[in-house]
Amino acid sequence: MATIYDVARLAKVSAKTVSRVLNGDAPVGRETREAVEVAMAQLGYVPSNAARMMRSQKSGLVGLITGAISLPSEALQPQGLPDLFIVQGIQRAMAASGMTMMIADTGGRLDRVPHLIQTFLRHRVEGLIYVAEFHQKVELPRVPATTPLVLANCFDAIGTPAVLPDDARGQRDLVSRLIEAGHRRIAYLTLPLHMVATTLRTAGYAAALAQAGLPYDPALVDCADYEGREDETQILWDIIDRLLRLPDPPTVLCCGNDKMALRVYGILRSRGVKVPDEISVAGYDNYRVIAETLFPPLTTVDLSYTAIGVRAAQRLLAMISESAAAQSQEDCDPMLVSGPVYWRGSVTERPASKIANLKLVRED
Repeated sequence: MATIYDVARLAKVSAKTVSRVLNGDAPVGRETREAVEVAMAQLGYVPSNAARMMRSQKSGLVGLITGAISLPSEALQPQGLPDLFIVQGIQRAMAASGMTMMIADTGGRLDRVPHLIQTFLRHRVEGLIYVAEFHQKVELPRVPATTPLVLANCFDAIGTPAVLPDDARGQRDLVSRLIEAGHRRIAYLTLPLHMVATTLRTAGYAAALAQAGLPYDPALVDCADYEGREDETQILWDIIDRLLRLPDPPTVLCCGNDKMALRVYGILRSRGVKVPDEISVAGYDNYRVIAETLFPPLTTVDLSYTAIGVRAAQRLLAMISESAAAQSQEDCDPMLVSGPVYWRGSVTERPASKIANLKLVRED
């Protein structure tokens, strides 16, 4: 492998002159520069990044830890690939910045994360991003204060800068839009109760009802996602059956995600219930493979994973460019990313005559 001294001999200059050409830290004549560049090309010389890093303390590298690459094949069903979309958003922003991103995959094993972090630190990365597959609380090993860390789609107990989906606002915006369309009995079929998103979205659902002066009815809220249990479809069927048999049944079913909405369509069809003529259905995620191919197309909330990735990268780049001392408490607060409601044919407007006697706003 050619060295800087080989280049100097071939170009008939000093090694110090070759170094000046490489680093651009001192003036070099045009003919001398061209001679050095020709010599490097002939010898196939590759500059040492390590030496340059030691001088500048800048590697131009960012480390990304994710489980998206090793996602099992059974997970590639119509349900979305949130962490992969986040990674794509990060890559887009990093490419525009000129930084080089190195990706390490956990292989589905969280116990590998400390080792991956240490590996990146040994490569002198200027910052780290950790991407989670869903909105959750994580506990990662501490990194040196000189190496910024940003969490994407997750958060921790020590206030590490994070970029998160605004689940509460998304559900609130959807329910508010349904109320504007005339719906007053709005059922909510949630994701598993232990999920952070479920707590936040349920709060958003309740907030929209309260803002419109409508009561929160526990009979309209039920967990309908049991994480792959064999009887999951039967449980969902029973929940829908119970809701439709209520003395005052719902006019719309809000589903925890678009995958659940897909199953709801099938169950309603099997019962001979027409969507949206007899009951409306809404989802969450705006996973277009589902939302745009269902008939009728699905009303849903956009959970913008790509935007989360872009924001996470931008936040890390800002942290890298400023000193740790210059960072304020605001820099450590979670950044919330929201998306619009996509209004499609699965929800029908309710006639105004049916709601004329109902208040939209609570009077004090």
